[in-house]
Amino acid sequence: MPLPNFALGTVSLDGGTRAVLLSNGKLLVLDSVVDQLGSTAPISTRDVLDAWDRLLPVLKSLVASGEGEWVPLSDATVLAPVDPRQIVQAGANYRTHVIDLAVKHADIANGRTEEQVRAETAEMMDKRAAEGDPYFFVGLPSAVTGPYDTVTLPAGTHKNDWELELVAVVGRRAHQLSRDDALDAIAGYTIANDLTTRELVFRRDMPEIGTDWLRAKNAPGFLPLGPWIVPRDDAGAISEMRLTLELDGKTMQDESTEDMLFDVAALVSAVSQTVQLLPGDLILTGSPAGNGMHWGRLLRNGDVMYSTITGLGYQQTPVVAAS
Repeated sequence: MPLPNFALGTVSLDGGTRAVLLSNGKLLVLDSVVDQLGSTAPISTRDVLDAWDRLLPVLKSLVASGEGEWVPLSDATVLAPVDPRQIVQAGANYRTHVIDLAVKHADIANGRTEEQVRAETAEMMDKRAAEGDPYFFVGLPSAVTGPYDTVTLPAGTHKNDWELELVAVVGRRAHQLSRDDALDAIAGYTIANDLTTRELVFRRDMPEIGTDWLRAKNAPGFLPLGPWIVPRDDAGAISEMRLTLELDGKTMQDESTEDMLFDVAALVSAVSQTVQLLPGDLILTGSPAGNGMHWGRLLRNGDVMYSTITGLGYQQTPVVAAS
C-alpha cells in the first residue's frame, strides 16, 4: 500500500512517544526542529494542530531543506496520530448503506417486495439529502487506539461489527461555519474504524429512549485511528475517495465517498452550528454499505481487518475475544 507523500503522525520511538512528519518513507522527529517551529520539546501532533495555519508552511519548508533528525519508518511503531479533545460521529450518511439497512429491517410481507422497500427508502434518502440535516452523536477519546493495534471484543458480546470511515481532523478553533467556509477549518484527513457492538445499540429496558451509542461504540480500542493525518491540500479529491475493508482477505466494504448523503463540507458546517470545534477534534463522516450485519458475519476471535482509504494509508486490525 503506497504511503502518503506528506503527512503528520505519532509514533513510539526510542522508548518515547514522538510527533513526526512522514515524507518519502522517512520520519522527521519534530522534537528535533522545535526551534524552527517556535515551540518547545516535547511537541505533540495536537500542539502542531493548535498552530496549524502557522506551522504548515514551516513543515513544508523542513521537508524541502532536509533539516532535523530523520529516521526510517521501520524504526518506529505507528500510533494513533492525535489525541483528540472531542469526537463527533455522523450516522446514516451513506445512501446505499441506509437502503440496505431498511431492507434488512423491513417487514417483507403482504405483497410488499424488497424492490419496493429499496425504491421507497431511496426516495426518502434523496429527500433527506435535499431538505434534511445530518445526524450526529458523540464518541469518547478513550476508545481511540492505533491503526495496527489488536482490538479485544467486550466480554459477553457476540455481535461486534466494523464501520470504516473517513475522518476530518480539525485544524483551527471554529464555530457556526458556513458550508463555503467549513473546509478551511479542516487540517487534514485520516482513517477510523468505528467498531460497534450491535446488541447494545438499543436498550431493551427502555426501548422508547432510542439508541445507546455510549455502550455500543466506546469500549477500549473500539476506534482504531490513523495511521496518518494527510493535510487537506495533499489528500486529493475527498468526493472521490474509495473506502475498502477486507475481513480475512474477503472484501466487505468497497464504496466511494460519492455515495455520501451529506458531503464533508456539509457535515463540518452542520456540526459547527452546535459544537465549538477545537484543533485536533475528529469528525467521522459515516460508514458505507457492507457492515457485518449486512453480510450476516460479525467479528470473531482471530479475525484480521485490513482497511484502506484512497491516499491515506491503511489499517491492519487483529481481533481477539476477551479472555
